Amino acid sequence: MKSAWSEREAAEFVERYAADGIGEDLALRVYTTRLLGSEPRLVMHGGGNTSVKGRARDVTGTELDVLYVKGSGWDMGTIEPPGLPAVQLDPLLGLAEIDALSDEDMVNLQRRNLLDSKAPNPSVETLLHAWVPRTFIDHTHANAALVLTDQPHGEEICRDVYGDRAAIVPYIMPGFDLAKAAKAAADAHPEAEGLVLLKHGLFTFGDTAHEAYERMIEFVSLAEARIERGRSTVFAAAAMPRAVASASEIAPTVRGMLANRRDGDGGGFERFILEHRASPAILAYVGGSELSRYSQVGTVTPDHAIRTKPLPVVLPAPPAGDLAAWAEGARASVDAYREAYAVYFERHNPRYGGTKRMLDPSPRVILVPGVGLFASGRDARAAAAAADLAETTVDVITDAESMDRFESITEAELFDIEYWSLEQAKLAGAKEKALARHVVVVTGGAGAIGRATAAAFRAAGAEVALFDLPGPALDAAGAAGAGLAVPCDVTDDASVDRAFGIVAARFGGVDILVSNAGAAWRGPMADVTDDVLRESFELNFFAHQRVTRAAVRTMRAQGTGGCLLFNVSKQAVNPGPDFGPYGLPKAATLGLVRQYAIEHGWEGIRSNGVNADRIRSGVLTDEMIASRSEARGVSQDAYMRGNLLGREVRAEDVAGAFVSLALARATTGAILTVDGGNVAAALR
Repeated sequence: MKSAWSEREAAEFVERYAADGIGEDLALRVYTTRLLGSEPRLVMHGGGNTSVKGRARDVTGTELDVLYVKGSGWDMGTIEPPGLPAVQLDPLLGLAEIDALSDEDMVNLQRRNLLDSKAPNPSVETLLHAWVPRTFIDHTHANAALVLTDQPHGEEICRDVYGDRAAIVPYIMPGFDLAKAAKAAADAHPEAEGLVLLKHGLFTFGDTAHEAYERMIEFVSLAEARIERGRSTVFAAAAMPRAVASASEIAPTVRGMLANRRDGDGGGFERFILEHRASPAILAYVGGSELSRYSQVGTVTPDHAIRTKPLPVVLPAPPAGDLAAWAEGARASVDAYREAYAVYFERHNPRYGGTKRMLDPSPRVILVPGVGLFASGRDARAAAAAADLAETTVDVITDAESMDRFESITEAELFDIEYWSLEQAKLAGAKEKALARHVVVVTGGAGAIGRATAAAFRAAGAEVALFDLPGPALDAAGAAGAGLAVPCDVTDDASVDRAFGIVAARFGGVDILVSNAGAAWRGPMADVTDDVLRESFELNFFAHQRVTRAAVRTMRAQGTGGCLLFNVSKQAVNPGPDFGPYGLPKAATLGLVRQYAIEHGWEGIRSNGVNADRIRSGVLTDEMIASRSEARGVSQDAYMRGNLLGREVRAEDVAGAFVSLALARATTGAILTVDGGNVAAALR
């Protein structure tokens, strides 16, 4: 591993923070923390921390010895000085004289000694940083170090690699007891430059930020060299079907298997968002003949269990063209995983007096030979984090197996981490938005109504994919964070199938379709050509049917219901002169809404529409507004406010209606009017 230290960048950090009264040591502590946090082979999703001891003044002006230590919730790769809150050092040092301290009391005491009461909670390893008498301390879960420690003879290997430069600490769960053991190891080896925490990670020390950082890089490089020296062939390949189904083909089925049915919710489901990974290393790993052995040992470092659970589930390889039979076997594997997880919980909960509450039993990592791995989470961000950790697991186990045999901590120790009271408290306080865990597809997504709808669903917690014709508008919507931009021509079957495949591969499936794409063709019916009428029907009716058919196919594979939403338009019930080419296919779409409600309600798939009027969009352009207002002899503003409420109806109002219908769990076959009040367009 190469050092990323730059004298120029280090000086820039010192200069940047000096204006805020921050000293050189803390400025460089921020800099090297970022260097560590930006390297995924060292730190990933909270798996590490740093500290520096110094002096600071409290509100009275009294100068105190303090420990600046990474605070909870801060990403090491982007950390700023507030992410290293100052804790009074002397009270922490005094705790070394007591024999035991609960996690809750430890966290409370650390908070009580913060110089700023609004600062984040100091790291759970704060006492370790305080008690080891070194100025700068770096802690990572470096992949290479884990490869060495996650072996049957890990301690022996580490002593051979590091000699007296590192003291060895046996595995102990993070907290007070680990801090005591680390202090004892450091005190017994006062010349040590770091600590190796077996089955956990690596600490390095230094008198300067630069020295501690460079030692971390050197220690990791030594581990990497030892791995290469002992490497042998790793995974013998298992037998595979002649042709294997793609990730997009099986993702909706996998996603449906993972969903947990909610009690007392009339058949509702707790869904998950998926993330798929399939690098050559992952494919070799999941394709190994001994996958059921090495994948079922445990996590490569304890805190992974909080995001990934202790074990993944292994599904059979999916043969192309025979997914019905595969799905049956895959579901049996997931059901067996859930049953085993419940037994695991019942086996260890008595150690806590039966006080723990079982987490949902669905796996977070799914290994599929020939396809790769899927990771699941409550949203795309959580799924991606679990996938990152799963990919790290693949790398570490691959290297560990190349040397000898991968070995994790015990099942009981994994349970202690997964059901850690501090983590359970965080989960209990987490609140999810109304449409969290849902995937939404919006057609016409780059237009005014489409982007407003995407924003409304994202605000409600959903993951959103925007379908629209390729071009600057779609690119801009994606770049602005409106959602996953998916090029799609909704009038083309192949394009629609390809777009839904992209969404399935990205998020796992689809729960809500907003079929919004459309355009207005005008002209008197007696004069309009058949070609114009067919063109309008293709976009304003058949495209709705085309995307809905694809969405329903995905929803049925998931087996968790779904919601179909259509932009119908008031022209369906209150046609205007010269708007027949637009109104007729919209009237057919109104029938489509109800037909899907009739045919798929038994599957929990709801179908509803929005009847909107006079919305500034690609349908009602500025040119059309000028033309229609001139024809009526009114101003453009008066034309847009020509309703009972006297208000212009905006794209955001339509978006709100779509979200409202998505949340209306007992409503199907309904049309919601959004037009400011137009009696002539009222449904009868």
